[in-house]
Amino acid sequence: MQSYLDFEKPVAELQGKIEELQKLGDTGEAVEIDEELERLQSRAENALADIYAKLTPWQRTQVARHPQRPHFSDYVGHLISEWVPLSGDRKFGEDHALITGFGRFNGEPVAVMGTEKGSSTKSRIKHNFGSARPEGYRKAARIMDMADRFDIPVISFVDTSGAYPGVGAEERGQAEAIARSTEKCLELGVPNISIIVGEGGSGGAIAIATANRVLMLQNAIYSVISPEGGASILWRDAGKAKEAATAMKITAEDLMEFGIIDGMIKEPAGGAHRHMETVMDATGKEIAAFLEEFSGKSREDVREHRREKFLAIGKSLM
Repeated sequence: MQSYLDFEKPVAELQGKIEELQKLGDTGEAVEIDEELERLQSRAENALADIYAKLTPWQRTQVARHPQRPHFSDYVGHLISEWVPLSGDRKFGEDHALITGFGRFNGEPVAVMGTEKGSSTKSRIKHNFGSARPEGYRKAARIMDMADRFDIPVISFVDTSGAYPGVGAEERGQAEAIARSTEKCLELGVPNISIIVGEGGSGGAIAIATANRVLMLQNAIYSVISPEGGASILWRDAGKAKEAATAMKITAEDLMEFGIIDGMIKEPAGGAHRHMETVMDATGKEIAAFLEEFSGKSREDVREHRREKFLAIGKSLM
C-alpha cells in the first residue's frame, strides 16, 4: 500500500476516490465508470507532477526519508549479480547497518558497500535504522583494502542519518573509525563511486562517500547535520527544521552548485519509491559510465583525480 506524505494529501484524496470507483466496478454496481476513472487518474498524475515540480528543501527531506524508498538491498538485488556479503571488522564484531561485499556489475567484479535502513520494524531494528557503529566503518575499510589489493572498483550507496552516537560506539572509537574509513577512501588506487540515495548524514556518510565521483538522487539530501539538529543548535528549537533545511543548502541542486557533488540522478514525479526500477536503472547507467571512463587509468591518476577533486571544493566560491 502506498504511503503518502503530508504535502501529498491532494493526491491521496484523488487516489481514494479512484479506489472507491474501482471497488464499485468490481461489484458490478456501476456500469460506466471507465471515463471517470481515467479523468481522476489524469488529475492525480497532474497533481503529483505539480507538487514534485516545486518541492521545498524540507519536503525533499521528507521524500529522502520515505520508508518505501529503495534501500541498499534493493540496489544490490537489481544491479549486482553473484553477490557475496562479507561480515566483521576482525577487531570487535559485525555491524548490520553498513553492509559490504563483492559481486559483479555488468559481469565485472566490484566491491560494494552501503548503509541499510531496513524496510520493516524488525529489519530496521536489526540494521539500527542505518546508523553504523565503529565496527561497520572498520569493516568498510577492510573491504576497501581488499578491493585495492586486487584492483577491484568500489561502489557505495549512502542512506544514513549519521553514525550511531551511542555510548558503546563512542567507547570503541567511533570518530577514529570514521576517519580511518575516510582515509582509506582517499588512498584507494582503484576508482570509487558513491551515490547518495536517501539521506547523507555527516561523517557517517562521508566515511564511505569520499569518492572519485559522488552522485545524488534528485530527492536525496546531504548535510553535516540533520535539519532538526541544525535548528536545535541555531535557534534552540527543533521545530524550525523547515527553515534550517532551506538555510543549510542540502539538496542536490545546491550541492552541485557548490561543487560538493558531481552530478544528480533525476527521479520521476512522485519520487524513487514510486518508480524504483526506473531510478535503479538510471543509477546503473551512471555507474557503468563512470567505470568505463576510469577503465585503464593508472593507480596514480585515480588517486590524483580524487585528491584534486576534493581540494577544489570551495575554490569557485572564493
